[in-house]
Amino acid sequence: MRRGPRYLRVCDTVTPVQQSKEHWPEEIRLKDGGRTLSVRFEEGECFDLTAEYLRVMSPSAEVQGHRPEERLTIGGKRNCRITGIEPAGNYAVQLVFDDLHATGIFTWDYLYELGSRHEEKWALYEAELNAKGLSRDRPGEAR
Repeated sequence: MRRGPRYLRVCDTVTPVQQSKEHWPEEIRLKDGGRTLSVRFEEGECFDLTAEYLRVMSPSAEVQGHRPEERLTIGGKRNCRITGIEPAGNYAVQLVFDDLHATGIFTWDYLYELGSRHEEKWALYEAELNAKGLSRDRPGEAR
């Protein structure tokens, strides 16, 4: 049972958070000059998620579309970085990437899903790149 206010450490600031649906992060920290986002959850799990992975999996409508068939596969993000983290209400963060993409709201549950299902999601992404003739090193996108 949760008691009292919860707090999330984002870089070097502390932000109060309220209950998410399932998972509560204790700390979110940029590492490797913005190439990695480290997220530690109160259940004990800790995930190091690359900026490339987060950028291509962005929950934004620009990337995900409004229907599954509108989702974009984005290439050329191997060297992208996260340049900012902004709290979004009490349930998420908005990440700012060095290509100026900043419209995705990463909920605590979505960050947990990205971490816990990384291997599966990354394999699907690489297969999509191959199938669509895209590369992690060359900019490009395809539906």
